[in-house]
Amino acid sequence: METLKPHIEALIFVANPVITWNEIKDCLDEKFEADFTEEEIHEVIDQLIDEYKEKNTAIEIIEMNGGFRFLTKPIYESTLAIYLKQAQNKKLSKTAMETLSIIAYKQPVAKSVIEQIRGVNCDYTIQRLLEKELISIVGRAETIGKPLLYGTSEKFMDYFGLKSIRDLPALKDFEDKRQIIGDNSAVAGEALKNTSEN
Repeated sequence: METLKPHIEALIFVANPVITWNEIKDCLDEKFEADFTEEEIHEVIDQLIDEYKEKNTAIEIIEMNGGFRFLTKPIYESTLAIYLKQAQNKKLSKTAMETLSIIAYKQPVAKSVIEQIRGVNCDYTIQRLLEKELISIVGRAETIGKPLLYGTSEKFMDYFGLKSIRDLPALKDFEDKRQIIGDNSAVAGEALKNTSEN
């Protein structure tokens, strides 16, 4: 049975959301060309459950919804809550992605140009992008009032996994001419989104 233990542990680890003992048995039967009994499977699962309860680890095996899965122990709930809150704050909204895409593709660019393309006030979004250090002030325009010019930052490169701004996808690669009316901000936003996912 010790031979089966790491295999069952691995199966429970990849379970999404759970894996039933029948699924475990079917997999092990095929793997080892055997016919394991329900008792044999449950004996190993019970051993694993006990071991994880006793170990000084953050995870344990829980039986739920007719199957088994790994979950973090309740004592670490507050730590995970902080992490999830921070991770959520790191995500960019659609508005932020559109504004960031305009800056990325048109930099250096003034706020008035961004607002002209988006058709709405961008003060809050630009401030948020500055706070996240995804953009920076790169100078002033040589026009009336000398407005601030914005460009992407080094953190922007890290966030989207780019070596240089030249690695941004070409807008033409994302264009669907049947859907484009006026500006390309939505297309640029999709380009940045796809870059961050690759």
